[in-house]
Amino acid sequence: MAKISSLNVRVVEGRALPAKDVSGSSDPYCIVKVDDEVVARTATVWRSLSPFWGEEYTVHLPLDFHHLAFYVLDEDTVGHDDIIGKISLSREAIAADPRGIDSWINLSPVDPDAEVQGEIYLAVQMLEDMRGRCLRCHVLKARDLAPRDISGTSDPFARVFWGSQSLETSTIKKTRFPHWDEVLELREMPGGPSPLRVELWDWDMVGKNDFLGMVEFPPKVLQQNPPNGWFRLLPFPRAEEDSGGSLGALRLKVRLLEDRVLPSRCYRPLLELLMESVLQPAEEDVSSPLAVLEELTSGDCRQDLATKLAKLFLGQGLAGPFLDYLTRRELARTTDPNTLFRSNSLASKSMEQFMKLVGMPYLHEVLKPVISRVFEEKKYIELDPSKMDLGRTKRLSFKGSASEEHVREASLGLLMGYLGPIVDAIVGSVGRCPPAMRLAFKQLYRRVEERFPRDEHKDVKYLAISGFLFLRFFAPAILTPKLFDLRDQHADPQTGRSLLLLAKAVQSIGNLGQQLGQGKELWMAPLHPFLLQSILRVRDFLDQLVDVDGEEEAEGPARALVPPSVTVREGYLLKRKEEPGGLATRFAFKKRYFWLSGETLSYAKSPECQVRSSIPVPHIRAVERVDEGAFQLPHVMQVVTQDGTGTLHTTYLQCRNVNDLNQWLSALRKASAPNPDKLATCHPGAFRGARWTCCLQAELSAAGCSHTHSAVTLGDWSDPLDPDAETQMVYRQLLLGRDQLRMKFLEDFNADSSPEADREDSGAMEGACPDALAGQREAAARLLEVLEDLDGAHEEFQRQEQGKAAPGLRRP
Repeated sequence: MAKISSLNVRVVEGRALPAKDVSGSSDPYCIVKVDDEVVARTATVWRSLSPFWGEEYTVHLPLDFHHLAFYVLDEDTVGHDDIIGKISLSREAIAADPRGIDSWINLSPVDPDAEVQGEIYLAVQMLEDMRGRCLRCHVLKARDLAPRDISGTSDPFARVFWGSQSLETSTIKKTRFPHWDEVLELREMPGGPSPLRVELWDWDMVGKNDFLGMVEFPPKVLQQNPPNGWFRLLPFPRAEEDSGGSLGALRLKVRLLEDRVLPSRCYRPLLELLMESVLQPAEEDVSSPLAVLEELTSGDCRQDLATKLAKLFLGQGLAGPFLDYLTRRELARTTDPNTLFRSNSLASKSMEQFMKLVGMPYLHEVLKPVISRVFEEKKYIELDPSKMDLGRTKRLSFKGSASEEHVREASLGLLMGYLGPIVDAIVGSVGRCPPAMRLAFKQLYRRVEERFPRDEHKDVKYLAISGFLFLRFFAPAILTPKLFDLRDQHADPQTGRSLLLLAKAVQSIGNLGQQLGQGKELWMAPLHPFLLQSILRVRDFLDQLVDVDGEEEAEGPARALVPPSVTVREGYLLKRKEEPGGLATRFAFKKRYFWLSGETLSYAKSPECQVRSSIPVPHIRAVERVDEGAFQLPHVMQVVTQDGTGTLHTTYLQCRNVNDLNQWLSALRKASAPNPDKLATCHPGAFRGARWTCCLQAELSAAGCSHTHSAVTLGDWSDPLDPDAETQMVYRQLLLGRDQLRMKFLEDFNADSSPEADREDSGAMEGACPDALAGQREAAARLLEVLEDLDGAHEEFQRQEQGKAAPGLRRP
């Protein structure tokens, strides 16, 4: 049994932010932290006080995280970025509503004394002798303290208070991981029982000392259960300062998903019901798990469910039957072919998520070359006369302003220069499209043709496929490449406009020319001849796409979405030399091109280089951040490996920016997740100058001073299949509809099983035969029985957990 925890975070937009630049505007971006570790950074929105980001992240977490924080900053090209404000959400606040948080929240000022992090290790004893009571506080060490000095470190010391007395430890210079190992004894003074408070401070030669955090223990705890272990540092208690909206606000969507995943055997009955349901007649099904789920879910919840179901059926080798089941249900209730798959039904969402799960490498192969060109060339493209900047040519070339016709002709040429290669890449990609996608499209093509066989509906079968492939896959990826991992950053406004025009053109092609020239955007007319020519090519492409043999997935049940040999991430990194000797830090790191698969982390001097070195992924024992002070460089990570003799080796890699760092950390941690003997601790510094830069220990083999974060990863399309976790989510969703299911099929039937009662009970199923109604009641009763068995399994495991925890609760 395991517990899982993940945060779904969406940074939507900001409003009424203060101006930080002399121009009267700001260049805001947002940093997302979980327990003081940066997990994401949004793009910078230039010159805006009401920025829109629309960025979404899924963060897989350990169960014991404490808070989530959002910092809004103004990016400056010179000097440090200005802090605008922050929002801090406790774990309890996020978990209070299962639906999560979806609201505008005012930014608060950033108080340095409240920006604390890290833990302290204490061992406290209450002693009594002839002179009275004595408190002995053994201050051993601390870890992950906040950096207060410009060097990225601190000079920490501890101050212990008990009653009217106080004592201090020594100060340890330039470390966030101090080791004191000092015992401080304080005598009890006359008066009532007093709490113990331990404060950490950063010593400063000039000015006042900086607060690093504190812990406090009431007299009852000191007497009954003296502290002994690691304790999280807290800020000074104070009332939350309300800025009254003067710093602006963020619109956030945050949802915490926490659950207990049982052993696989507990889910087998529900899994069997799910598998059986896709093989039965879909049109009359109202009581199977899938039918109940479709009726219950909507919005974001439906998208999450669609992803889990698609992964679950992929893992069982039944993705094709699953999508076909939903297609048949959708077709059965569709009378107007123009509305087919236009809503966000479970069928539409499931096909959309299925394409992302199996088709992202295909999407990258088709679109990435042209998308990269658009970003790198930064050309000005505009066809809409109301948006043309005719003075732009004058500013760039110091000549007269260009005419509207000149801008249109130049833009049309540039747009065709991008659009042509995109269409060529798509229509020439039949052989590269994943077989699972082609088989799903073939089944869709056949079902739509059966439902709408008349000649006037001959285009519907093509529109059904292109609606998914072009309108829900290619066009959104062109419009927002960052959300499909095609780029690390969002586009600037000018590039974003070019991408929008390209996406509109691809949408028109995907619509097979329907409504071409009928809307308000008549300024797109110069593109129409090319679009009409492309539509003919796309029809041929769709015919070839569905011309594939086989009825089921060619490889049967999937063990992973990505085969171990497939590259899941690649790009340039700076690698530190193994033996840099006396080289300065900037010369010790060399640029190398890296490829990561489930088998190896390999690298070479360039992408074209045939001579590669590699690190076996099964040898990886930890993948962690490195403090900036270790090499005086930002965005550095370490990959700790173990060779056949048990010796540990560390490879240091520098990434381009914080998002690149987070994505490499996540990809490496996922790839090495099955590895045994993972390290629980590591050094976030480097061994330089005969000591560790983090904790100042002089032994190379000294135990790590910080815990590792192997559980912290970013969720994306390459997440490994986990059928137990996916079935657990399905079970949670079904619980929401259990009462409705029981009332609809069983309670009325038990109260009165006469034919008249049957007719009243089947209002929603008018015309259904008694045998069909009896079969649906039997299916509903079976589903309810499976849910009750899972309820019992969860209760049993919860009792076992409480029994294991009981001895710790009784500790003196």
